Amino acid sequence: MPTLTFTSCMAPRADAFCAALTRYVGDQLQIATTFVGDIPWQERERRFDAGAIDCCWICGLPYVWRADRGQPALELLAAPVMLGQRYQAEPVYFSDVVVGRASPFHTFADLRSARWAYNEPASHSGYNVVRCHLARLGEVSGYFGHAIAAGAHETSLRLLLAGEIDATAIDSTVLEAELQHHPEITEQIRVVVTLGPSPIPPWIILRHVPDELRSAVRSVMLHMHHNSFGQRLLAAERITRFVPIDDRFYDAIRKMDQEAAGVRFTPSP
Repeated sequence: MPTLTFTSCMAPRADAFCAALTRYVGDQLQIATTFVGDIPWQERERRFDAGAIDCCWICGLPYVWRADRGQPALELLAAPVMLGQRYQAEPVYFSDVVVGRASPFHTFADLRSARWAYNEPASHSGYNVVRCHLARLGEVSGYFGHAIAAGAHETSLRLLLAGEIDATAIDSTVLEAELQHHPEITEQIRVVVTLGPSPIPPWIILRHVPDELRSAVRSVMLHMHHNSFGQRLLAAERITRFVPIDDRFYDAIRKMDQEAAGVRFTPSP
């Protein structure tokens, strides 16, 4: 049997968990698995689309783009349910709009003409959901004074802490993990508004993987929280369990993507 390959297009800090999950699946199924983590996320996506990687943890926005065009042929595996009361035991997450603790900005309305950073345009939590929020406010022709693509949520946060930007939107799961590992940041930032909930990024698998193996991988993930070692792996990532999801669950992201169409963060030149 060929090696089953996994990767992640989530924040870089998730790689360690995904590598551990890859090993766990291999051990449970007694098959060879490998995690592809030594290349940029853009190349990981390209290899997944080319069929060179079998399984991927990916943002909901690029998931629906791929599902709707039918290329590559893929299916949903499972989605995580995060630890924390605000997740209400559902596979959802939020986008926390943060500013510096000493910032004069206290509401989203205060951010007009502010210096803004987003992680990248294929992100739902850092880009799409904010543009949808602006569309619902009727702000379609430029709201922020300056906007840059930071490349990653962690980079956006570093820019904020350095005073190089005024505000940014961070995936709530990434922000919580950053605050857990760097508690000193808690006293340096404030959340001015939370957008969401949105369907959380899913794990997906290519359909070229045999049906029986796809089902087996899904079963391992869905039952992981019943295994003591699997439970510890999940807990380290603040995940309570994986749950089954279907494509309709991501219709909310499709709708927000449609609403956000044409919205610009900054005025046209």
